[in-house]
Amino acid sequence: MIARRLVEAKLTIPHFYLTLDCKIGTLIGAREEINAAAPKDKDGKPAYKISVNDFAIKALALALQRVPDANVTWTEAAMLRHRDSDIGVAVSIPGGLITPVVRRAQAKSLSVISNEMKDFAARARARRLKPEEYQGGTSAVSNLGMYGIKEFAAVINPPHATILAVGAGEERAVVRNGKIEAQWMMSVTLSTDHRAVDGALGAQLLGAFKALIENPMLMIV
Repeated sequence: MIARRLVEAKLTIPHFYLTLDCKIGTLIGAREEINAAAPKDKDGKPAYKISVNDFAIKALALALQRVPDANVTWTEAAMLRHRDSDIGVAVSIPGGLITPVVRRAQAKSLSVISNEMKDFAARARARRLKPEEYQGGTSAVSNLGMYGIKEFAAVINPPHATILAVGAGEERAVVRNGKIEAQWMMSVTLSTDHRAVDGALGAQLLGAFKALIENPMLMIV
């Protein structure tokens, strides 16, 4: 099934790719503060532990709300526009991958998204996900940053029109005001179905994502 869907995606969807570099120094600091403030149970276990991927899921969900024309699905009969941002998240399992969906991610807190994803990932690897938990959705996130991958382009997961590939966060030499300085950066690549989301619209969506990921307080308040 996974193989058939990948072949279908590459044969039938005209993929188009856009890449941006995002500054994530502020996000890393915010993540550390949020995790440090997490309430703990009697055994000292924190109620949540936010990851960079959780921020990426939330940022994409909010970006789709800011650019609603990109929150669409292509069909031969009509273009479907979605009210909510239901974000699929690629999870590696033995023999392939599966994409459980965080429903209405734009309305969920980072801690809720984080705990939901931990549950999804554990049950996906145990092959205990229900069909309704991995079917549908409006877009998706695929993150290979934990493997040290700097940049890649993901294959769109039908019926989605977009998927965001997230690379590793790393310190890079960046020129600012004519001077070279070290900054934490992360490269992201948006794959789009050109029938539904063209280059200009994809650029707007990726720009909205960048604005949110570089200013994480916009995702918390």
